[in-house]
Amino acid sequence: MKYKLLGRSGLKVSELCLGTMGFGTEGGWGADKETSFKIMERFANAGGNFFDTANIYKLGTSEKFIGEFLNNHDRDYFVLATKYSLMDNKTNPNASGNNRKNMMRSVEESLKRLQTDFIDILYLHIWDALTPIDEVLQGMNDLIRQGKILYAAISDTPAWIVSRGNTIAELMGWNQFVALQVEYSLLQRTPERDLIPMAKHFNMTVTPWAPLAGGALTGKYLRGEKGRIKEESNRLNENSQRITKEVIAVAKKLEVEPSHIALKWTMQQPLSVIPIVGATKEEQLQQNLKTIDVTIPEEDMQHLNKISAIDLGFPGKFFQEEAVQMNTFGGFYDKVEKR
Repeated sequence: MKYKLLGRSGLKVSELCLGTMGFGTEGGWGADKETSFKIMERFANAGGNFFDTANIYKLGTSEKFIGEFLNNHDRDYFVLATKYSLMDNKTNPNASGNNRKNMMRSVEESLKRLQTDFIDILYLHIWDALTPIDEVLQGMNDLIRQGKILYAAISDTPAWIVSRGNTIAELMGWNQFVALQVEYSLLQRTPERDLIPMAKHFNMTVTPWAPLAGGALTGKYLRGEKGRIKEESNRLNENSQRITKEVIAVAKKLEVEPSHIALKWTMQQPLSVIPIVGATKEEQLQQNLKTIDVTIPEEDMQHLNKISAIDLGFPGKFFQEEAVQMNTFGGFYDKVEKR
């Protein structure tokens, strides 16, 4: 396992992140405690040190399992990311949302479940369109000064909100967001319209959730296997099936699994990307770990980019027009090094 710097920080994290949303059996699915421990152990033995969880995952069971696991291991070896924002009870109007009160309350509860004195990375989980972004950043910086969290990050939030937040942080001398978590895969490339360019500009690492599109990109649904994706999901529509078949074809050509191609495609993007690989079975993780030894040739990357391309809309598509590039760069577009 190789390691990458997380965003503009000096924090070193593994090139794959272990997603733990399925640790616990609440809701009728997931991994029990014994299996969850085996998955974490196998990930650590492979060199993985980056765990992703949230206060609400399996009603807190995910954090509890991780806390017990870390109690029997070297806590400082692991980089632990959790999230706040989503409700953990319905009796308190401030037990959800991005507000400072919920942030402080949620972090204290997460620390108890995780049995640790600090959280390495705290994500805002989902934007609530109510809380000022400066309230969020000031709260996170207070937690950083208190030593309860080390880095600030954000998930599932519009690009202009994140941009405004990082700009305010820079002006105020606060810590900026180091990572951006969004849905991103060969079946979900719409973040390329604004979120991905924004992350690249601010040197934020992108940590995609559902990089396998809920398992659709493994090809198992095309084989008639069942899973948690509903039949009416866009991940199984005609266009998604077309893309998945192309992924399978590239995988056969390179003699690897479709999941390896789907994951490595995110990792070979022209910015820092660390996919979150979830697992509820040891064999799932073991299969995903093989991705680190795969390299997709440039011609196959170009092919995958082409067959999964989306309409960038305005202004992204407008910028790509030949006449626009000629007028903007005077014929030197291909001769200028891009950042």
